[in-house]
Amino acid sequence: MRAAVLHEIGQDKLDVVDDMEAIGFGPGKVKLRVRATGLCHSDLSAMSGVLPQPAPFVPGHEGAGEIIDVGDGVTGLKQGDRVLMCWLPACGACPSCKRGQTQLCLAGFMNAGTPNFRRSGGDVFGFAGTGTFAEEVVVAAGCAVPIPDDVPYEIAALIGCGVTTGLGAAINTAKVEAGSSVAVIGCGGVGISTIQGARVRGAAQIVAVDPVASRREAALRFGATEAVSPEEFADARQRITAGEGFDYVFEVVGRSATARTAYENTRRGGTLCVVGAGAMDDYFQVNMFELFFDEKRILPSMYGGGDVLRSYERAIALWRAGRIDLEGLITHRVRLAEINDALDQMRSGEALRTCIEI
Repeated sequence: MRAAVLHEIGQDKLDVVDDMEAIGFGPGKVKLRVRATGLCHSDLSAMSGVLPQPAPFVPGHEGAGEIIDVGDGVTGLKQGDRVLMCWLPACGACPSCKRGQTQLCLAGFMNAGTPNFRRSGGDVFGFAGTGTFAEEVVVAAGCAVPIPDDVPYEIAALIGCGVTTGLGAAINTAKVEAGSSVAVIGCGGVGISTIQGARVRGAAQIVAVDPVASRREAALRFGATEAVSPEEFADARQRITAGEGFDYVFEVVGRSATARTAYENTRRGGTLCVVGAGAMDDYFQVNMFELFFDEKRILPSMYGGGDVLRSYERAIALWRAGRIDLEGLITHRVRLAEINDALDQMRSGEALRTCIEI
């Protein structure tokens, strides 16, 4: 079968091959035919080494498709079911799951160290234990979440990661209050979803901050009340909050420098929500006096900060009701053979989300 593979960490191009085999099928597993997958910035971060991932590997973790085979012991799923891919399934038995913090379950991370594919040259991993830049993939049954018939594959794929992450940061983690002021630093697909979450929660002012003009223009279409470049952010803070700072600032880049900017533009007693996934050697620093004196809440948000199955259902309900726009997030569509064009579109900031039709 065909798949896009990164042979070594640090390479900037993927190799589309036709001799890949999905492996690992057996009890408790399902085999999926991938129909659509989104390109998430986390895929680029794994390729560059910012996020830890053994190589060679097939990127992609934001996918949807149909079940083509079901292993022994799997219940609630059958051949032909339409599903989205959950790259971080909850085991239901660990301490995090028992506390209701299923997004912190580590069981899914364990899958990242087990090969998902094989070629003549040896085993190949799937990013985050999945690897959706392939025609087929074998995953644990908990990774396959049924979707209603009215949800297109490309929409379901986005819900599988970026939409859930962004919406959840505003709704679950920060719990944005109605009438509040919000700033979102980084307006790719996740940042735009954060903006939509803040709008759903009733924020009065939502300032989008991004260096790319096309992304600032997009942010306005999705609910931002103002969109500025990083150089204009200080002026926006002065005009909108009289210099006090925003009630909520979301960092959706994954860098300590932008996290520090977010912290400095959060009002005393306000909330900094860190959504971006960054490198292990990139340290965010605050001094002990400001930490005490400013009483700013620093809230990391992992995969939307809540139960992902409930978050999927909520995203679908909001989309059906016209409260959020998911179709508009897809700015580009490519075939698997054109995957490197999609990578360039993401790196340049041209694309919010590129849908890859497998």
